Amino acid sequence: MDPAALIQQNPYVAFAIATAIVLVAGVRMTGIADRLADRTGLGEAVTGGLLLGATTSLSGAVVSITAALVGRAALAFSNGVGGIAAQTAFLAIADLAWRRVNLEHAAADLSNVLQATLLCLMLALPILAFTGPDVAILGIHPVSYALPVIYIFGMRASARLREDPMWKPVETPETRTDTPDDDDEAGKPVAPLLLQFACLAAFLAVAGWMIARAGGEISDRAGIPEGTVGVLMTAVATSLPELVTTLAAVRRGAAQLAVGGIIGGNAFDVLFLSASDVAYRDGSIYAAVGPGELFWVAVGIVMTAVLLLGLVLREKAGPARIGFESVALLAIYIGAAVVQTLSP
Repeated sequence: MDPAALIQQNPYVAFAIATAIVLVAGVRMTGIADRLADRTGLGEAVTGGLLLGATTSLSGAVVSITAALVGRAALAFSNGVGGIAAQTAFLAIADLAWRRVNLEHAAADLSNVLQATLLCLMLALPILAFTGPDVAILGIHPVSYALPVIYIFGMRASARLREDPMWKPVETPETRTDTPDDDDEAGKPVAPLLLQFACLAAFLAVAGWMIARAGGEISDRAGIPEGTVGVLMTAVATSLPELVTTLAAVRRGAAQLAVGGIIGGNAFDVLFLSASDVAYRDGSIYAAVGPGELFWVAVGIVMTAVLLLGLVLREKAGPARIGFESVALLAIYIGAAVVQTLSP
């Protein structure tokens, strides 16, 4: 059946099918990303941020761009920032699955600390755009130009940091160091693996388009605000690859890949705002959204700061045998979702 016709006929079924596609493609990506980390020598944390984080976020990017193109600013904006909060909360679920020790303790890596700090910086800029003067260059806010530049700088800094770190975390018996799963992987060509990634990315792009269109239809038919649909439906659906790949990475013992994939994916998700600003043709997208959407930007900053504290303090175990940051992340996300649901 034609996807567009299915969306018009039953957007809920279309939404479910697209979500399933996102799940299946996300599962396949984890093993490929871990093997690429071994073949390229970049390491799990950097590969998680550069490749796994960006690619598994592709469906979310398509959702935001599609929504912005048809004038749904609130859906486009909330999808991006809502996904950041959901994905960070997924780390608490991964921490429960790790069980050996607090996941942030095991995933000690300076690249993850750097990327989390970078994410806080990137999330602060949309707040400046929202609260500052409504200015635009070629119809695009200057912040939307700055975000990709900061992202590229941060990723390059992460790669350099791995080669020449200025300090290293203290290793403990529970620290999971980044070692190749298979020594034979080193030096092998990466082109076949990248081709598989490209094919999976195409599936994610189609699924993202379906989710955006179905989410808009659900909002119209059910009378649910676009911001709520974006934060609690499309953002969660398009974030499922991060949950699946994070749990799969934990099962493989790749702690740094699990944490790096989430943080890197979140940094890439901030770029949804730049892409949405370009696609939104009725002015700056920051001027078209309200405090409800900005609320989730603040939630993302708070959750990232808590995660950063966990990465620095490296508590071995806390409540329920997980770190204090995992408990706090779940509490913050659930509390924010309740507030979003109860808001008029």
